[in-house]
Amino acid sequence: MHNVFSRVNRSNGKMQRRDFLKGLAAAMSLTVISKNAPAVSGAQAPSWIEDILDYLETLRRTDGGYAWPDQMQSHLTPSYAVTGCYNLLGRTAPDKSKLVQFDRENHPFRIKKLERELKVFEFQQIQSLLWLGENAGSFREQIRRWTKPSVYPKQYEQHGYPVLRIEVMAFLCRRLLGLAMDDISPEMIEYLDIRRRLNGSFNNTPAGDGSDGHVMNTLWAVQALDTIGRSGEKREQTVAWVRDCQLPGGGFTCQPKPAFAGIDDVTYTWSAVRTLELFDAQPARRKACIAYLLSLRNLDGGFGDRPGWSSNPLATYRAIDALRALDGLDSLSLSARRKINPPQSKQLPENLKVYTIQIEAHGKGSPIEAVELARSLKIDLWGAKNAAPGWIAAAQDIADRRKVPVTFFVANEEYGTFVDLPGLGTYSHTSDIIAPANVDFGPSLTGEQAVTWEDFRQRRLAPLQKAGGRLIWQFNENEEITRLYLDDSLQRGAYAAISTFHFGNPDFTNSEPFLNHYWGQIPYVGLQDAHGAEPWWWGDQLTGFRTLFLAAEPTWDGWLKALERNWVLAVRHDEVSSNKTWIHGSPPEVVDFVRRRQLQWRWWDNPRISRPLVSVVAVTTGDKWETARPEQGVTVRVRCQWGNTAQGLPKVPRVELLKLKVDEQEVEPTLVAPKAKWGAYQNYYHYYHMSRPAPGRHTATAVVRTIDTQAVSEHTIEFVI
Repeated sequence: MHNVFSRVNRSNGKMQRRDFLKGLAAAMSLTVISKNAPAVSGAQAPSWIEDILDYLETLRRTDGGYAWPDQMQSHLTPSYAVTGCYNLLGRTAPDKSKLVQFDRENHPFRIKKLERELKVFEFQQIQSLLWLGENAGSFREQIRRWTKPSVYPKQYEQHGYPVLRIEVMAFLCRRLLGLAMDDISPEMIEYLDIRRRLNGSFNNTPAGDGSDGHVMNTLWAVQALDTIGRSGEKREQTVAWVRDCQLPGGGFTCQPKPAFAGIDDVTYTWSAVRTLELFDAQPARRKACIAYLLSLRNLDGGFGDRPGWSSNPLATYRAIDALRALDGLDSLSLSARRKINPPQSKQLPENLKVYTIQIEAHGKGSPIEAVELARSLKIDLWGAKNAAPGWIAAAQDIADRRKVPVTFFVANEEYGTFVDLPGLGTYSHTSDIIAPANVDFGPSLTGEQAVTWEDFRQRRLAPLQKAGGRLIWQFNENEEITRLYLDDSLQRGAYAAISTFHFGNPDFTNSEPFLNHYWGQIPYVGLQDAHGAEPWWWGDQLTGFRTLFLAAEPTWDGWLKALERNWVLAVRHDEVSSNKTWIHGSPPEVVDFVRRRQLQWRWWDNPRISRPLVSVVAVTTGDKWETARPEQGVTVRVRCQWGNTAQGLPKVPRVELLKLKVDEQEVEPTLVAPKAKWGAYQNYYHYYHMSRPAPGRHTATAVVRTIDTQAVSEHTIEFVI
């Protein structure tokens, strides 16, 4: 794609308006998202274009792609958005060849392939390549396979409804690639048809449930119908419905008179304007809509999702595209850019320190090993996931007696809690809770019939908050429903944090990039979501990612204060991140504060914080939570460090036991190693039983060797009979 500004006379900086528009129309010719070239007045390229481009270039990274503003590593979605901006503005992105290579090679699943195809990413790859004037034919065979609606897991959405935004990509990608539509199954057409409401709108569930549409789903579906020659259907009803989504401030919300979270947003506004454009229509109050979009413009040259929010590339692309569709780009030459108000105070209190919290770590297995892991890894708050009655108390008692400064708290995933939102679906993974130990935070709704969001707020959220607990957002691939829940959290309080790093998904913001919409608004955390029977076999996750917070003391109140003030970061550094440090969090002064104090929390290359090589435990008859508990006497149990599976099973030995000594005498231990699937073990430990130990003080010493370095070391415990 050529640069339409190449015709500028550099001696006087002027070019003819018709040349500008002609070149810009050529630059737009590849996109299926925007139909008309923007009308820009003036005798020369307007300065606002350079302002936007300057902002976009702050997002470019050395790998050739573009990143979210707070991230060092590029991502496909912001790269797509930046490429779209360049296309809209008639420019070619700098270092095009590297950007093309990035787009081809950096599907978000390069980190880890997940359960389902999230077809939006293939759309972004294909569209980006076409915007850049490149051939995207290598995607043809993959797209040809998308002929039927996907099968969606009912453990996530109770009815098995697939996500409409993802399904329509079968139509949109075919159009981008010039593929025939005749191999799309009748089921796929029916999938769309049954989701259209009488008022012309669309939503994720079939219209037979009596629910209203959603402005984003309406855009996706109308675009899909457009690919098969049915764009004009229900024109009058659809236009009227979309126009009714406009709020007094000029922006659009998700549907007329939503039950909650009825806010305006750049994505809703863009969806509405683009849908109207497909019907050759405009908002009823076009000038107010333009004014709203201009209110999103920031001093850095970019646009935010909402007035006063920080700029990001996707919001910038959608704002520009919406202004283009409204024939309102001229107004950028006249409007002032918004200066985002800084936080109340960028000067953090001097008494703050960096502490570690692990959310949904183990609440089962050996509490002794949990305490010793917390000691070695400097974990200040340990959230015990779905712990049996008494486990947290036992772990805390051991920690207190051994003087290990860790506080155990409740961090449950309430499996089987389904919340229904009309039109969007009935989803699980809505109830991940944290609460202090020994408080009544109300009963879970697990196993009940699906509840409404208002019922969930009253019956689950209210008692949880009253007890000092909080909700954590885990995941949902349905962007439309996620936005409503998180927007309601901003308005009325609900989800106090958003999960990023996770045991099964390296980073939810990677596979669900729309979560970046809430950067700076809701804190990001890591979610352990522990699996398996023993904390010891969760070591790769405990040393892979953690959540940091700033507080004067590592108390529950200190943690809640950090959540409220967004003094929270999620950090990952392990094999999954290629041993690079990934950080999610805000504001910048918090990130800087944490970085400058790495010795307080860094668990890699830091002798002060390290994962233990071996666990030696003297198990007595009273240790009800411990494996190898004897009926009488004492059993010395030894577990060495292994690499574990995502399900918390030992798989790869890293340390081996050479000998075991009890009271300075070498003994012959017994190995227990029941096998599991895929080359892992259900458990792996050695034990030596002392049936009648003499009263008094005893020692047990494990001599071990680290396999990769061959270094030999000894680890001794004392115990009293």
